[in-house]
Amino acid sequence: MIEIGAYSFSLDDPLHLLGLLGIAALVLIILLLVATTRAAGRSARATGPLAAQMQGLGQRVQMLSDGQQQLAGGLTHVSEAQAAAQANMLQLMEQRLQAVTVQMNENLSGTSRRTAQSLGELQQRLQAIDKAQDNITKLSGDVLSLQDILSNKQTRGAFGEIQLADIVSKALPSDSYTMQATLSNGKRADCLIHLPNPPGPIVVDAKFPLEAYEKLRSAATDWEVQDAARQLRQSVRAHIKAISEKYLIEGETADGALMFLPSEAVYAELHANFPEVVRDGFAARVWIVSPTTCMATLNTMRAILKDARMRAQAGAIRKELSMLFQDVERLGTRVENLDRHFGQAAKDVADIRISAEKAGRRARRLDAFDFEELETPEGPDAVPLVDR
Repeated sequence: MIEIGAYSFSLDDPLHLLGLLGIAALVLIILLLVATTRAAGRSARATGPLAAQMQGLGQRVQMLSDGQQQLAGGLTHVSEAQAAAQANMLQLMEQRLQAVTVQMNENLSGTSRRTAQSLGELQQRLQAIDKAQDNITKLSGDVLSLQDILSNKQTRGAFGEIQLADIVSKALPSDSYTMQATLSNGKRADCLIHLPNPPGPIVVDAKFPLEAYEKLRSAATDWEVQDAARQLRQSVRAHIKAISEKYLIEGETADGALMFLPSEAVYAELHANFPEVVRDGFAARVWIVSPTTCMATLNTMRAILKDARMRAQAGAIRKELSMLFQDVERLGTRVENLDRHFGQAAKDVADIRISAEKAGRRARRLDAFDFEELETPEGPDAVPLVDR
């Protein structure tokens, strides 16, 4: 017999045994449940930190996921910004490339225009050079012709006479000189200038000692220089002597004459290296002149001619001055008469203005039918209604 609390069970009774077994089984189950519950509590207490760690790990995984999403968004933004920047860069590059292309085209166009213009100018200059070359060729031919002319004494003399005639015609009036004038001794002067006495008509003769001068310039040795200088002295002195003997005629020409050298170089050579020859000319009353000094001398002669003509016309000038004085006096009288007429005309105009004002006042009174006012005077200074 087994007693459990208020209950007693007999082991011989099968039912009691089954009940006992049931109770034992129930107790065992309860004990198992309690043990299980305690084990679960202990497991729960043991797994709490793990769960916390798992929760923290989940949060970190979530944070990593969020960071990954943010990183993905940042990468997307960076890629979009890079794509936009690349697009802007490409657009800017295209614009600059287009601008560079346009500028290059303009530069090439301007360069081509300038090149074409330069080529045109170059062609014009080449044409001018061709013309200048033609002129130089022609001038070379003229120089050769001039050399041929100057190599002959007769043609060289004609050249000097022509140059003398040109200078004289530009400096003096046409009636004050005679070319190729024949003197009383039968000699013919290249030019005779009709100056009044004193000094009287003066002769100008053209000489050109070119051969001796060319020998002097082309001399290479001292002996050649001395020989050429001797020939030049002899030639010039011979010309001075001939002019002094032929063209200095007492009572007909002046007591001096001019020897015209149509070359400034020969003239300068004589004055620089042959002063004794120039002094010989002074002694013989023959003055050597070049084209420049001849023009200056002729201008002085023109002043002399002008003064002589003014002295010759002094009577006529005084007569003209007297007539001019009479004309001026007559003009003064006529100006006074005109001034008097202007004064009278001004007085007449003033009277006409007064009459016009009076007529205007009468017309205004008649137009206003103011007949009473017509009978009364217009004040102490009123003008009579009778027109002047």
